Amino acid sequence: MEAQGTEVITHPGLQSYPYASMLAFNNTVLSRPIFSFIGIPGLEAAHMWISIPFCLLYLISLAGNALLLILVRAEQNLHEPQFYFLAMLALTDLGLSLSTMPSVLAIFWFDIHHIGLDACLTQMFFIHTFSSVESGVLVAMAFDRLVAISAPLNYNRILNHYTVACLSGAALIRGAALLAPLPFFLRTFPFCGSNILSHSYCYYPDMLNLACGDVTFSSAYGLIFVLCTFAVDAVFILASYMKILATIMKLETQDRNWRSLHTCACHLCTVLVFYLPLISLSVLHRYTQDTSPVLYTTMSNAYLLMTPLLNPLVYSLKSRQIQAALRKRFWVQRVIAGE
Repeated sequence: MEAQGTEVITHPGLQSYPYASMLAFNNTVLSRPIFSFIGIPGLEAAHMWISIPFCLLYLISLAGNALLLILVRAEQNLHEPQFYFLAMLALTDLGLSLSTMPSVLAIFWFDIHHIGLDACLTQMFFIHTFSSVESGVLVAMAFDRLVAISAPLNYNRILNHYTVACLSGAALIRGAALLAPLPFFLRTFPFCGSNILSHSYCYYPDMLNLACGDVTFSSAYGLIFVLCTFAVDAVFILASYMKILATIMKLETQDRNWRSLHTCACHLCTVLVFYLPLISLSVLHRYTQDTSPVLYTTMSNAYLLMTPLLNPLVYSLKSRQIQAALRKRFWVQRVIAGE
């Protein structure tokens, strides 16, 4: 009992946590483990103020992605494969935002740090599934740009409605099918520690680090999942752009080269927005043990918050078709309001 009362929890980027002894006691007494989110260590007193920018960012993300969905549905000139994939991307970003928002805002608004096993596994499943689906959609968008530049005369024949539906469905089925075993793996393990999660949401590697027992198979499956999704997708995207670049270099004039490359600018920005936080978080999680708690928590929140936030902004600023649709919608609203 003395060891429990004086236990210090060591985590990547964390020194100690005030709820450690209480959670250790609760997890010893209860048959179902209880996990705890950390918020931002050292800034607990300012959580209410920190919640204001977080809330605004979530609202902008939800509004921006919902607006993209409305535009693609309402505007006839956006009924093209690239914008169908954009709608799928916006829908996935909405899912990511709604998956993380409850736990993040519960920490900052209501100082609620605890979550049960079933709720944590559910959140983890949706977060990783939506991330995998988004990666698959980015591959489909790269394929769309490849066909548009390398085989423009066959674009409508290759990327018809059936192809778009198959690519989108494949991304969804792959993500859900590969993620389905992970919650069952974690349910088989006992959680005998204080179960302090180093993120503001439930994250599979984080939960696996807290499990007691031999986690070799579960850890290997997690690595296989990453290789079969994010790594394979990154290779396909890289190969697509190498082919696109080779095709563009064969074009006769510099003007045509620039215009062709400009059509890929939105997608390239989206790929960077998605993969850079993902890679940064993975590096912090695996290879750094003495990272600043504030930096570690900021990166973990940026991983799932900035992607849904920036994607609508990227396409609003870079896509001329989206800009035209926005101007048309707001102009019609102004005319109606003027009447």
